[in-house]
Amino acid sequence: MNRRTSWVVAAALGFAITSVQAQAPATQKATFAGGCFWCVEADFDKVPGVLSTTSGYIGGSVASPTYEQVSGKATGHAEAVEIVFDPAKVSYERLLQVYWRSIDPTTPDRQFCDVGSPYRTAIFTHGAQQAQEARRSLEALERTKPFREPIVTQIVPATTFYPAESYHQDYAKKNPVRYRYYRTSCGRDARLEALWGKPAP
Repeated sequence: MNRRTSWVVAAALGFAITSVQAQAPATQKATFAGGCFWCVEADFDKVPGVLSTTSGYIGGSVASPTYEQVSGKATGHAEAVEIVFDPAKVSYERLLQVYWRSIDPTTPDRQFCDVGSPYRTAIFTHGAQQAQEARRSLEALERTKPFREPIVTQIVPATTFYPAESYHQDYAKKNPVRYRYYRTSCGRDARLEALWGKPAP
């Protein structure tokens, strides 16, 4: 192989590698509904590999809904959190494990003290791979769950996600006292411990 041919081969290989790297997503999205989005956001902010969390609304029929519209139960939206994560640091499977143990998957249209369709639990999947992993995770949980009640959490394709108002974003960080009072008085952690047992230290 002469010098010119070697250069052409090396250039072609470099282009191919660059193309593969360009196609591989550096980040991915996951979207989960688990009742009050303040709590879901705070739970996932603790997970290494999660780059950002955004509270918002998904699964409804009205464009750009407001909190008042969604909480009025007229738009069909669920409170949810859109998560941007680094798949090299945390897998979607791991996020699903965190999700299950942060919700009560046995109550339709309710999470703890919050009642109504905006507080339903749902996994909104981005693509076929996430849908397959979510269904596989649900099937595994059905076999191993430490409670008798059936699981009612939905697995559905993600639709348009609308970020919530700015005062809802990072609520636990901005208002730690009010957030802790709400979470405790709503009975979230007490119910989670009754369902799943005490969290690992």
